[in-house]
Amino acid sequence: MAARAYWQGQIRLALVSIPVEIYSATKSGAQISFHQIHEPTGKRIKYEKVAPGVGPVDVDEIVKGFEVEKGEYVLLEQDEIDAVKLESKKTLELTQFVDAHEIDVLYYEKPYFVVPADDLAEEAFIVLREALRRSKKVGLGQLAMRGREYVVSLKPCGRGMVLETLRYADEVNKAQGYFRDIPDAEPDAELLDLATTLIDKKASKFDPQEFHDRYVDALRDLIERKKKAKGKKIIEEEGEAPSRGSNVVDLMAALKKSLEKPGAAKDPEVKKTPARKSAPKAASDKPAAPRAGSRSSAAKKAPARKRA
Repeated sequence: MAARAYWQGQIRLALVSIPVEIYSATKSGAQISFHQIHEPTGKRIKYEKVAPGVGPVDVDEIVKGFEVEKGEYVLLEQDEIDAVKLESKKTLELTQFVDAHEIDVLYYEKPYFVVPADDLAEEAFIVLREALRRSKKVGLGQLAMRGREYVVSLKPCGRGMVLETLRYADEVNKAQGYFRDIPDAEPDAELLDLATTLIDKKASKFDPQEFHDRYVDALRDLIERKKKAKGKKIIEEEGEAPSRGSNVVDLMAALKKSLEKPGAAKDPEVKKTPARKSAPKAASDKPAAPRAGSRSSAAKKAPARKRA
């Protein structure tokens, strides 16, 4: 495998140890990076590491320090930090198994691909993968990577497995603090039906290729136009902001309009009405078509059936 392993170690389940390697499952997408420029000269701004009263310092003279009191630090060398003994630096011990739906989406952070480290590890790797798949469980444990220890989940993914780092409980805000002012009310039944119909109409299988970063595309276009304009300022006028109607009538109308297909025919009754008004009464020997549900039409149809 061409990519470099992000972590190498072993997964331990009771007395079974499986040598594995993990690789980042994601990568940075297209991005536009800007530099800070000194406008009068066009020169790029540089940053120097300086110490108060000393000025610029050599990078080799910089160490890490933890402030224990104001202005007082405990200094640590990098090799001292690297030597901290933590079993999870080389071993992921699966200590708990839970249903996937029990882990709130807010806790998931970043995914990694997990593969067996060598041919000898493949059999045990496959057994663990299929056991997780059969039980429909997610394995949990703790793993140290790049200077910190993570809670991680492990689950099957095709022929391999996916490990996802999870946030700790104190890293996730409680939703109640943000949602408490939202009223606990049942929605209007008709509005709910319309919204559900709209969702069903737009339902499809997830295809990540359908989406791309339009902001990056717009920035690239702006940069190209700015280049051709030779420094002339380019500001696009924003379109009219959508109205913020909040009453039920507006919401009902908006949902109904959303369900209309582009170019779809309007209500047939609306189209027929002008035709009936414009047609002369004596233009045909045939009697005018009665409107559905009228008393006169019902009365006329009854004798016709007797004659037949």
